[in-house]
Amino acid sequence: MKLVTAILALFVVATLTRHMFFSFKAQTPADYADTGPAFSLTEHLSGEILSEGLIYGPTGRVTNSFTARMFGQWEGRNGTLTEDFTYSNGRTQARKWFLTQIDDTTFTATADDIVGTAQGTVSGSTIKMTYDIVLPSEAGGHTLSVTDWLYMTDSGVILNRSEMRKFGIKVAELVATMRPDPTR
Repeated sequence: MKLVTAILALFVVATLTRHMFFSFKAQTPADYADTGPAFSLTEHLSGEILSEGLIYGPTGRVTNSFTARMFGQWEGRNGTLTEDFTYSNGRTQARKWFLTQIDDTTFTATADDIVGTAQGTVSGSTIKMTYDIVLPSEAGGHTLSVTDWLYMTDSGVILNRSEMRKFGIKVAELVATMRPDPTR
């Protein structure tokens, strides 16, 4: 019985160590402070943007894909990012983010389906944003905690990776690209 308890304890410690130090959630903005090209909210989230992505469910399989047409607009430190999604299952969704740049490295954001205020950090070639989102009723209406990372590439394409969790357990992941809309 002591051996089983010891093995179980070792498993728990190994799992927690992996989660804390060797996972998507373990990265911090400081990890990217010296990377480039520098991500600029007002420059890179402006104008017509095309996003294409995949949504993975809790089993790691793709559950949906999407195309989103976005439009970013700024007046000083305040901006909006309008998003119009078309999903592979035929559903459409519209969201409008209201962004406020606090200083060169921090910002806040709100949207109708976000609980409270999202917190964002710009660091080197990345943006990290955390928030709680309420899914549409046809998707269950659940409230999920989101960790959203945007990575700027040398070509100007933004890679977006998001993890969505419920009670600390990953239930979905999103991977997408964002780039100036070539059709406009």
